[in-house]
Amino acid sequence: MSIAPDPRASGPAADARGTSGAERSISVRNVTGIVSIGNNNVNLLFSKGFSAEGALGELVEQLVRAVRAERRSVDDGLADKADLLADEVHARLRHEEEQLRLRDGDLPVRWRPVLGKAPGHEDFRNSRDGATRTPPLGRAGQGDEITAGDEITAVLERAKSSWLVVLGREGSGKSALALRFALTRLEARPRAHKAPVPVLFSLGSWNPATTPLRNWLIERLERDHPFLAEASPSGKTWAAALVGADHVLPILDGFDEIAIGLRKDALVALNSCTLPLIVTSRRAEFEAAGEETKVVPSATAIELVDLDLDDSLTYLQEATGTTLPGGTDAVPRTGWAYVLSELRRRPHTQAGANLAAVLTTPLMVTLARFVYESERDPAELLGTENFGTREALEKHLLDTFITTAYKRFLSTEPVAREHRRWDHERARHWLGYLAAHLTELNTPDIEWWRLGTTVKLRRIMLRVGVTVGILSGFVAGLVYGSESGLVYGPAYGLMAAGITGPANGLAMGVTFAVMHGFVTEMKVGGPLFEPSLMQIKLHNWTKRKLRESFRPRVTGGLAGGLLFGLLWAFGSAAFSLLQGYPWPVVAVNSGLLLATGIGLGLVMGLIAALGAGFESAIPREKRALPSDLLNTNRATVLKQTLTIGLVTGSGYGTVFGIASHSALAGLGAGLVAGTMIAIGAGTMTAWGRWVVLARIWLPLTGWLPRDLDAFLRDACERQVLRQVGTVYQFRHAQLRDHLYATAGTPPETVLHRTGNLDRLFAVADTDGDGYVDGADYQRIAARYRTTYGLAADAPETTALASFYRAYWAGLQRHAKTDGRLSRAQHRTAAGAAGTDPALREPVAAFAAAVFEIIDADHDGCVGETELTRYLDMWGLAADASRVLGELDTDGDDRLSKSDLTRAITVSFHSPELGGTGSVFFGVA
Repeated sequence: MSIAPDPRASGPAADARGTSGAERSISVRNVTGIVSIGNNNVNLLFSKGFSAEGALGELVEQLVRAVRAERRSVDDGLADKADLLADEVHARLRHEEEQLRLRDGDLPVRWRPVLGKAPGHEDFRNSRDGATRTPPLGRAGQGDEITAGDEITAVLERAKSSWLVVLGREGSGKSALALRFALTRLEARPRAHKAPVPVLFSLGSWNPATTPLRNWLIERLERDHPFLAEASPSGKTWAAALVGADHVLPILDGFDEIAIGLRKDALVALNSCTLPLIVTSRRAEFEAAGEETKVVPSATAIELVDLDLDDSLTYLQEATGTTLPGGTDAVPRTGWAYVLSELRRRPHTQAGANLAAVLTTPLMVTLARFVYESERDPAELLGTENFGTREALEKHLLDTFITTAYKRFLSTEPVAREHRRWDHERARHWLGYLAAHLTELNTPDIEWWRLGTTVKLRRIMLRVGVTVGILSGFVAGLVYGSESGLVYGPAYGLMAAGITGPANGLAMGVTFAVMHGFVTEMKVGGPLFEPSLMQIKLHNWTKRKLRESFRPRVTGGLAGGLLFGLLWAFGSAAFSLLQGYPWPVVAVNSGLLLATGIGLGLVMGLIAALGAGFESAIPREKRALPSDLLNTNRATVLKQTLTIGLVTGSGYGTVFGIASHSALAGLGAGLVAGTMIAIGAGTMTAWGRWVVLARIWLPLTGWLPRDLDAFLRDACERQVLRQVGTVYQFRHAQLRDHLYATAGTPPETVLHRTGNLDRLFAVADTDGDGYVDGADYQRIAARYRTTYGLAADAPETTALASFYRAYWAGLQRHAKTDGRLSRAQHRTAAGAAGTDPALREPVAAFAAAVFEIIDADHDGCVGETELTRYLDMWGLAADASRVLGELDTDGDDRLSKSDLTRAITVSFHSPELGGTGSVFFGVA
C-alpha cells in the first residue's frame, strides 16, 4: 500500500537532510506499522490480522502529518537561521552596550543631511547617472537628534538610494550610533517574517582588491557564527544563503579604517553593490576616496555634528549625580559641581574654552566621566598650566583612561581576583604593542592567530626552527639516551643523549623552519595559518567531505613531503661527505631519505584527507568568545598531530626495528620520529604558530604577557577592548592611535610594515603635539636654513618656502579643513596629495632646490659625504651608503641631478610615499 501526502500542504521549517530511507515505528491502538520515508512516499507494512478501518485512518493521518513535517521549505529554513542569527547578534551587542555603558545617561547624537553645497564637496545623493535627487529630509541642515534606531530606519525608508553613509569626525559617536541602531532594529524585529538581521561588520579588515564584498560578508558570518558555515539544502552555506536572500542588513563600520591604497576599490565596490548597506566613515577619508575614483556615490549621507555644550554638561551632571548650586551660592573649587558651574557661567575663559572644545564629542565626554569616577578631582581639567590646549586635554584623558581602567577592581567575586595582577604601566606597554601590530596589518581586529606575524618572514622561520629544534632535541636525547643507558650503561647513555639530541634538534629545526617559509610563501595546502571552522567528531563520518578534500590535501601533503625529503637528503649527503663516505653510498642513502620524505608526505596528506570525513562545523555554544575558538582549534590540532605521530611513529619504528633486528631500537626510533614529526606538523597550523609566537617568543621578549588570553578578556572587561564576534578590537580607533603613538615603540624589526605616510606625519609634527599645521612646515624650512646657512632671500630658501606653502595648502584641500591635521587626517591627505596634479610643478621645483642645496661644491653631482650631511639633518645619515648605491645609475658613486630629481618625484607621487627617494622627505 502506498500513500502520497498532499503536495499543497506546508508546515513549519525543519532540516530534512539525512531522513531519506530512515525507518520509524508508529503504533495506533493495538496495531504497529513500520514507516519508510523516501521520495515523499509512505510504505506501510501491517502486522497479521490488521483490519480496523478506524485504526487505519488514524495511522494514515499521523503518517501524513509526519511527512508534511519533513517537507519544510528552504525559505522556512532560512527564516529559522535568521532568527538564530538575530538572537546571537542581539546577545553580543547587548553585552557590548553594557561594557561601553551606553545607557548610563542620555547623551544625544545630533546629525544633519549632507547636501554637498560646501566648496569642493559632491552631493552623495546623486544617482549613478549623475542626476541629483531631492533631499530625503525636510529639515535639511538642522541638528536633528538621533536617540535610537527609528530615525535611521526612517531615513533609509525615505531615501531612494540603496545605502546610507554616516559621516563624522573621530569620536563623534559613529560606532555607538551603529550599535544602538542595530539593537533597536533587533528588538523591534518580527520573528519568522524574513525581516533582515542587522549585523555589524568592521570594514577595516576588508581587502576589496582580493575579496568581493559579498564573499567577505559571508566569510565574516561563517567565522563569527559557526552554525552558518554548515551546508544548507541548496548546497551553499547558510551564511551564503542568508546574504543571497537579503536576510542580512550589513552595517559596515569604519570605511576610514581601510588601508589608503584600497579605499578607491572599496568605494567602487560599495557603490555597485545591490545589498542595502549602512556605512560609517570619517568625512575627509570618504570624500578623498570619492575624488580619487571620480565616482559619485549613489548614497544618502548624513553627518554627525558636534555636541552642544548644554548636551555635554547635562549628561555629565546626570551621569555623575552632581547637584549644581544656585546662582549666588559659593562653589568650592573642587569636584564636578565646580567644573560644570564654571563651564556654564564662564565658558569663554581660556580654561573653559579648551575644556568646552574637548567636550564636543561623545568619546571625550564619556572618557571624562570614566576617568573622574574615582578619587581624581575633575577640577584639574580647568588648570591651564598643565593643559593649556585642547590637544593637551585630549591626550590627558586618553592617557589617564588606561591608568584608571587598570587601577579599578572589577568585582568583589573571588573569580575576579585575577584582574588585580595587571600593572597599569605594563598593561600600557602591551596595549601599545597590540596597537602597533594592528597599525602594521591595517586591520582593527586583534586576531590571536596573527599575533607575532608582523616581523619579517625570516624571523618567524627562525623562531619556529629554534622552538622545534629545542623540543625535538630534548625528545631525541631523552629517548636515545635512555635506550643506550639501558643497554650499555649510564655513561654511554649520556654520551648518546649529548650527540643525538643536538643532531636531531638541528635537523628538525632547520627542516621545519624552511617548510614554514615555503608554506607561507607558496600557500601549499590552503590557509593553514587560519583557524579551522571545523572540529573532529569520530561518529560524524561522511563520504562527501572526503571526496571534496581528498585531492587538495593529498597534493599539499606530497608537496610538503617532497620538500621534507629534499632537505633531509641534501643535509644527509653533506654530512656523509664530510665524514668521508663514498659517493655511491651517499647517493643511495640520500635517495632513500628522499623517498621516505615523499612517503611521509603522502601519509600525512592521506591522514588529513581521511580526517576531513570526520569534520563537522563547530557548534554555536563552542565559539561565543575568541578564547572558545582558540580552545576548539587546539583540540582539533592535537587530535590531528596525535594521529600523524602515531601513524608515522608506528611505521618508522616497525621498519627500523626489522632492519636493526631489535624491538627496543624500533620502539625508540618510532617514539622519537613520531613525536618530532607531530611537533613540527603542529607548528604548521594556526594554533601551533600562535603557541610559538604569542605564547613563547612575545612573552620572552616582553611585548605581551604570558597569559595573553586572560589579559585580552580582562582588557575587554575594563572597557579598553571590545569583543566583535571571535576577535577583539580597541574600544575606539582614537585610543588605538594614541597608544601606538605614545606607548613604548616596538623594535624597528617589528615596524617594517608601518606605512611611510605614518612616518611622514612623525617627521612633520615638529613640535610633537600630535597634530600638523603650517607652523610645522615653516620649522622644516628653517631646518634647511640652519643646517646649510642659507640666506633668507636665497633662491633655494624661496623655493623651499614656496613648496611647503603649496604642499600645506594641498593637504588642507584634501583634508577638507582649514585647521591642523590629526595623524589620520594627515595620512589621508598626504596619500591623496601624491596624485594631485596641482603639486607636480612645486615638487619639481623642490627637487631642483634640494639638489642645489646638497651639491655644496657645485660640481654638478652629489657624493656620499654630501649626501650624508643632508640625511644627517633628518637623522638618517646611516642610510647614505645604501641610498647612494640604489640611486646611482651609472656606477660612479655619485648622484646626478637627474638621479636625485627622479627619485624625489617618483617617491612623492607614490600613494604610499614609496621608493628610496622618501629619504629626501625624512622618511627611511
